[in-house]
Amino acid sequence: MSDMEKPWKEGEEKREVLAGHARAQAPQAVDKGPVTGDQRISVTVVLRRQRADELEAHVERQAALAPHARVHLEREAFAASHGASLDDFAELRKFADAHGLTLDRANVAAGTAVMSGPVDAVNRAFGVELRHFDHPDGSYRSYLGEVSVPASIAPIIEAVLGLDTRPVARPHFRLQRRAEGEFEVRSQAAAPTAYTPLDVAQAYQFPEGLDGQGQCIAIIELGGGYDEQSLAQYFASLGVPAPQVVSVSVDGATNQPTGDPNGPDGEVELDIEVAGALAPGAKIAVYFAPNTDAGFLDAITTAVHDPTHKPSIVSISWGGPEDSWASASIAAMNRAFLDAAALGVTVLAAAGDSGSTDGEQDGLYHVDFPAASPYVLACGGTRLVASGDRIEQETVWNDGPDGGSTGGGVSRIFPLPSWQENANVPPSANPGAGSGRGVPDVAGNADPTTGYEVVIDGETTVIGGTSAVAPLFAALLARINQKLGKSVGYLNPTLYQLPEKQVFHDITEGNNDIANRARIYQAGPGWDPCTGLGSPIGVQLLQALAPSGEAPQP
Repeated sequence: MSDMEKPWKEGEEKREVLAGHARAQAPQAVDKGPVTGDQRISVTVVLRRQRADELEAHVERQAALAPHARVHLEREAFAASHGASLDDFAELRKFADAHGLTLDRANVAAGTAVMSGPVDAVNRAFGVELRHFDHPDGSYRSYLGEVSVPASIAPIIEAVLGLDTRPVARPHFRLQRRAEGEFEVRSQAAAPTAYTPLDVAQAYQFPEGLDGQGQCIAIIELGGGYDEQSLAQYFASLGVPAPQVVSVSVDGATNQPTGDPNGPDGEVELDIEVAGALAPGAKIAVYFAPNTDAGFLDAITTAVHDPTHKPSIVSISWGGPEDSWASASIAAMNRAFLDAAALGVTVLAAAGDSGSTDGEQDGLYHVDFPAASPYVLACGGTRLVASGDRIEQETVWNDGPDGGSTGGGVSRIFPLPSWQENANVPPSANPGAGSGRGVPDVAGNADPTTGYEVVIDGETTVIGGTSAVAPLFAALLARINQKLGKSVGYLNPTLYQLPEKQVFHDITEGNNDIANRARIYQAGPGWDPCTGLGSPIGVQLLQALAPSGEAPQP
């Protein structure tokens, strides 16, 4: 919260600017004028939570314990102890009523509320002017002015999201390239190198005799949809039972397949098919939300605090360079990931497919968010050559500017976590050589040339990208949770304490530079900013996480 105040006149309500909401307009964006008309504008307001310091301290204490010894908070108890207070919601309702807005719904546990109203009312309530912008990648709504609220209510509001509707994330998948250099759906006759998820699981020695029974894997999607017939076709082709897949609508978004396997359907069905093939006994809950900062946050909070499906794992294959986000948006999402840690929910996110720059053209190095959050297990990518359970070669995935490369590097926003202090995270390659959270934490097969054979919109397709790694690890953790009888939860601090050579394949060859620069971030012994700790040795990870150091017997 900022102490800065907007100018005000005698007789008007004194207002306070909310820090962290400034966003530069996208390059090449053209201001097309003010938003007018009768349309209703929806925003998500993030309220302060009760006993925030106590919650952070609890997560820190529990993180120091082995997963089996942790005490995870129950969702109902969390809402009562650490959700937003009912008094704050009452104050927010008064604010809404006074400014012609409607408080449509509230998530007490997450401390969020969705409010809506006419354009003029939203402008007055938050001290901005909503405007339309055209951009080559699509039109969006944004605002001029600084987001502000009456000083009387400012202390209870941490963020206002949804005033700006530009997409905040992109899906991190890559289609296998055909000989002529195009990324597109292949025919089965083309038969390039590809693995099924079962092949990859065998190479990584996923513990057998487990299917994720009793677990729920939440998958976050910001566009596209899945076709049930394609899913049925795929699981039947693998000879595995089809998992239960349910669709959850967030902020009006629904399961809407486009019929274009090159579009977001490729992301949605890839995520479901990889996770479902390897954990068919788990429920797969797919949370569809708009691709905005408000939509992304609401999808995360809906999944983490879902009292119906109760996910134990959240898989995210979408993201964007951390510097492209408003700081208030990052803070709000990071808070939601802290909630997940307290509840024993493991959150995994793809580290990105555009190498050490994360696709930015500003001459700097970037990491992807939400993978950069210290409460998220960041998943990088490798090129895997395996036969059965024997890995013949595994290197950093780097196919150059057109083919993509694993994201990774050093955060410019999040400081170095205590659990990475002994990981030899290098200084940032950016000017100033600052320290920060190292990305990724773990890695898995992601190179499209050694990609995953899946079915997208009825077509057999080979897909790679770090998008595949998040649901791959989600399925592994679903099996481990099933075996242990308890969610491993916030896993990052634990993984960095395990005997690395016993639970990970150490990736020591390659780099993630795709811009023909000096190879700043390279793989090497131990943790590195391309593949993290390495790819998993599933059975040994299970043994390491079991209470006695040995996997419990069936």
